[in-house]
Amino acid sequence: MKAIEITEFGAPEVLKLAERPMPEPKAGEVLIKVAASGINRPDVFQRKGAYAPPPGASDLPGLEVAGEIVGGTLDAKHNPFGLKLGDRVCALLAGGGYAEYAVAPLAQCLPVPQGLSDVEAASLPETFFTVWSNVFDRAQLGNGEGGANETFLVQGGSSGIGVTAIQIAHALGFRVLATAGSDDKCRACEALGAERAINYKTEDFVEVVKSLTNDRGVDVILDMVAGSYVPRELSALADGGRLVVIALLGGAKAEINLSDVLRRRLTITGSTLRPRPVEFKAKIAARLKEHVWPHLESGRIKPIVYQVFPAAQAADAHTLMESSTHVGKIVLDWRAE
Repeated sequence: MKAIEITEFGAPEVLKLAERPMPEPKAGEVLIKVAASGINRPDVFQRKGAYAPPPGASDLPGLEVAGEIVGGTLDAKHNPFGLKLGDRVCALLAGGGYAEYAVAPLAQCLPVPQGLSDVEAASLPETFFTVWSNVFDRAQLGNGEGGANETFLVQGGSSGIGVTAIQIAHALGFRVLATAGSDDKCRACEALGAERAINYKTEDFVEVVKSLTNDRGVDVILDMVAGSYVPRELSALADGGRLVVIALLGGAKAEINLSDVLRRRLTITGSTLRPRPVEFKAKIAARLKEHVWPHLESGRIKPIVYQVFPAAQAADAHTLMESSTHVGKIVLDWRAE
């Protein structure tokens, strides 16, 4: 099969089209003929040598695909959604998505929502699993001190994670705020359901949050920046608020006032999804199928695909990802190869 290899750690140009043996599914896994592969920021980190695959995972980049099940285990034990050979699925992977064929645990495969193309479906798994796991399971949006009326802030609202978080939280009835790096990106966030998007280059998000919440603050913040943002985010939280960190684009260290954490009952948490076991991810898949897939099929939540590249142009796709000029997801199309 054809696949995109990381020939050495470095710039996007190290991504090259190559020939690889077809992967073989293990027990509980299926073989997927890949139509499209989603691109995510962790792929960039892996290409640079800063995010190694978990033990046993493919060395090829790629954490999400959409395509057709063409082989593997389809027994009832591993098959909560009743999938069968020939079904169109989108799947969360621990690696190996930049290829014409990929293997995935069957429990991490979801049926392609009705009405969606393979390219649209390939843009879903990594960000949807991540957002659900962190915003709803870990940070418990809607189940904190603010109850069902809790307010949510997502940093980087125009990113793949951001457009997903805005839409899911809005569709489930929560008040959503977001930050973005330009006025155009802010308007895009508001079109997706953010009540107010804050241009972090020209506005102080803490001040805007306080003004929009009568000085109360927000209940949950989803953060991909960390670093110097953390103390500011604690200031922007309501009493009993939860900050969940999922990336460290602004640095891995922060200085905070722990007395505020104690006095105001704040929670600082975070997670990485890739190394978690299949059983953990299977539970997220079940919640997505129940709570989010109906909104995708009704059109209330929409895949936001910014640009599609032929798979052989993966280097160009990574260049775009690193430019941060996009809104939403970038996808590789294998059908052109």
